[in-house]
Amino acid sequence: MAQGAEAPIDLGRIRWIGLKTIIIREYGRIIRIWGQTLVPPAITAMLYFVIFGSLIGRRVGQMGGFSYMLYLAPGLIMMSVITSSYANAVSSFFGAKFGKHVEEMLVAPLPNWIIVLGYVAGGVLRGLMVGAVVTTVALIFTNLRVHHLFIIFAAFLLTSTVFSLGGLLNAVFAKNFDQVNWIPAFVLTPLTYFGGVFYSVSLLPEWAQRLSYANPILHMVNAFRYGFLGVSDVNVWLAFALMAIAAAALFSLLLLIMARGTGLRE
Repeated sequence: MAQGAEAPIDLGRIRWIGLKTIIIREYGRIIRIWGQTLVPPAITAMLYFVIFGSLIGRRVGQMGGFSYMLYLAPGLIMMSVITSSYANAVSSFFGAKFGKHVEEMLVAPLPNWIIVLGYVAGGVLRGLMVGAVVTTVALIFTNLRVHHLFIIFAAFLLTSTVFSLGGLLNAVFAKNFDQVNWIPAFVLTPLTYFGGVFYSVSLLPEWAQRLSYANPILHMVNAFRYGFLGVSDVNVWLAFALMAIAAAALFSLLLLIMARGTGLRE
């Protein structure tokens, strides 16, 4: 290199540092407010197991060839993963918008896909931590088995990614805190409760079964349950295909929206 010449810029290193910084910040945020991020899912899961698993479960009997509490456990874990992944992405990114420091990332030499990956990784990380906590609670109440470990982790990773992307999309468009809560309250919660967390769709009349199959959360929950118990109300490989398509579509949509500056430069 000639004397006085500037050293070439290593964009790969800059991008890696940017991605790592976002993930470390997200991890620090999750741990710093652990009373809001990790404790409530554990308490909620415990209440579900006591009320639905122990008390109501005795009257329900078996579900899908298993005790109701055992059948319920994977659904409760996945429900916690879904809500936690979504909540982390939407609250963190909207907080960046509200605090006016999202502009620092937008003017930094970071492509939009790095920013998206950073926040998605934060959502997946929180989903993993909450999933581990709820799984620990489940092991207190039932002898949870593992049928296929790879399917468990693949279903978790794809589901957490999809809902982290969904939360990020909500945060991009949200203009106030009320709009941050609309989707979880009026869309996410109903879809989750009707997504096979608490029951098998085989119990429903035929018209309700067909309607349920249009619910993407049903496919996610059943793929995850198959990893533990080996039973599913849906085709597991179709469920994985739908999750992969949803993740790719949401990721592409976010990149397009961020490139246009929608919700970010207003």
